[in-house]
Amino acid sequence: MDYQIIQMNENTWRIEEKGVRFFLLAGKERALLIDSGMQVHDARTIAESLTPLPVALLNTHADMDHLGSIGQFDEFYMHPAEAANYHGPGKLFPVEDGDVLDLGGRSLRVIHLPGHTEGSIAVLDTAGRVLISGDPVQAHGRIFMFGEHRNMETYIESLEKLSQMAAAFDEIWPSHADIPVKPDVIGELLAGAKDVVNGAVAGHEVEMFGHRAMAYDIGVAVLLCDL
Repeated sequence: MDYQIIQMNENTWRIEEKGVRFFLLAGKERALLIDSGMQVHDARTIAESLTPLPVALLNTHADMDHLGSIGQFDEFYMHPAEAANYHGPGKLFPVEDGDVLDLGGRSLRVIHLPGHTEGSIAVLDTAGRVLISGDPVQAHGRIFMFGEHRNMETYIESLEKLSQMAAAFDEIWPSHADIPVKPDVIGELLAGAKDVVNGAVAGHEVEMFGHRAMAYDIGVAVLLCDL
């Protein structure tokens, strides 16, 4: 088995594979996969082994390490701004900032967080007081901010927006690195990102998947930015 299933509570699971994780949330009427892995290509099968409910898919964004099993779904939820990044199979059902997905007694609010990609979103489990953050918020990981569709200024604006919502959740569950993460990590990322933009943090050049980038260690994470 190249993945591990960890039950977070009676109706929530996370699936861990090397370098990335995705989530299954169940309500009373249906279940939602949030992303579908990287090397894993049978996330729907995994989800259906955990719940008898019909399973839908929501993508936090269209980076390839989050789309491993998207081919198992004829349709999926994603922010429409991400259509420029995604060119694969299936029908995109758009979700916008503030939209609420009702799983039956369990409401999930969509939060648009552009910057890492144009259509990056987080999902707030309102009653559970948990934010599933995708890539923009993580601790002790690497946040990719180099290449097409990345924008540091927009990322900072998204962190500022999220910091104003921090009273709505007690934990953050990122797609990478540490889990769970406390809401105060948002302020640390925000301060560090501003320092990078203002030239207050020294960086060093690295190679990532055949691309050159600048790595900035801001303590809580490493931001990988354009040269």
